[in-house]
Amino acid sequence: MSSCYRSALVVGAVLWATPMAAQSAAGAPRAIVGCPAPVDHGTHAAGMDHAAHARTMAQGGAAGGKRDSLSPRADSSFAATQARGLIAMGVDQYTSTHKFEALRDGGRIELQRDVDDAAGTAQIRAHLCGIAAAFASGDFSTPAFVHMQAVPGAAVMAARRHLISYSMRPLPRGGELRLTTSDPAAVAAVAEFLAFQRMDHRAH
Repeated sequence: MSSCYRSALVVGAVLWATPMAAQSAAGAPRAIVGCPAPVDHGTHAAGMDHAAHARTMAQGGAAGGKRDSLSPRADSSFAATQARGLIAMGVDQYTSTHKFEALRDGGRIELQRDVDDAAGTAQIRAHLCGIAAAFASGDFSTPAFVHMQAVPGAAVMAARRHLISYSMRPLPRGGELRLTTSDPAAVAAVAEFLAFQRMDHRAH
């Protein structure tokens, strides 16, 4: 891993740890259908907290993570997004599949491992429950960290968070996060949010 690439991961990790006051809101976490209890979306697999996971990534020690030089799909910007995705989600982005689908009543985010992986599957489900709880409280700092910008649609979703419900459904190798709303402005914001992520993740 180059020094510039390592520095980008460290800087990104620090930025992710900084609260985004414009998009976060105080209050108790909302219960998420399909999840055991409100959870902290900043935790990671194998008992690692965010800081420890970021240090591991910065040292090039995250298991299973392909580097941009090994992936014909990746340019440097996309590779950096994929690396931050690994930090935020706890699974290798190159061996996992994202799907972002806008629906008439909201949308869905699907994330699955490409091969049987019990630990990775459990991590994906925990991640989806975590971001659901965060989104429901108006906190969109995780996607902002992964994409290194405020994601289009997130501000409206945060402002209209009480009009959007979230549920997680387990899938064989991961899970699906369902976003449901009858509010026209929230539907449009969810569609914008998912379209940007579909493009930046080069997903379906």
